[in-house]
Amino acid sequence: MTALEYSGFHTQTMLAQGLRTLFISLETRLHLDRPVAVYLAGGMAVHMYTGARVTTDIDAEFAGRLAIPQDLVIDVKHEDGSIRPLYFDVNYNPMFALMHEYYQEDSIALDIGTTNFKLNVLSPLDLAVSKLARFAANDREDIEALAGKGLISSMDLHKRATEALVAFVGGKSMVLLNIEDAVKTVRSLE
Repeated sequence: MTALEYSGFHTQTMLAQGLRTLFISLETRLHLDRPVAVYLAGGMAVHMYTGARVTTDIDAEFAGRLAIPQDLVIDVKHEDGSIRPLYFDVNYNPMFALMHEYYQEDSIALDIGTTNFKLNVLSPLDLAVSKLARFAANDREDIEALAGKGLISSMDLHKRATEALVAFVGGKSMVLLNIEDAVKTVRSLE
């Protein structure tokens, strides 16, 4: 599987540097001896695209069984001078989100300097779709940030979310309303 390429990631922010440090620490603690694909989602993925989102947890899907140490936390000094912890959300599970069947294939590779972790960031479109099942205030803001940077369009969001809905397990009526609401919001920013 080959990930897509993108050159606009915000890799020089302090939060992005914290992401790198945390992955290198994890790689060292686990003594990895083979490549492991990782799919980055959530607020950290939004930050990598927009540079604007601040988060303290990392939503990452690992393509292999790993025991993530729960005590693996680093402090990150942010551009505003505040210091906040950064850690892996060990409870993150993409199966609870609305995910398109090709989200892994359409992810975008990001080299952060690790030897065995092969980091892939959900595409902006799949990242937006992943926020539609819960669609809390920060999810709305993330979708607006992606749209504001011109990374997603209302038409593409509607198409991708509708395709993803086919495999969604659970009540779909609320998700359909969320899709409609998000599409209107993105359309207003185009």
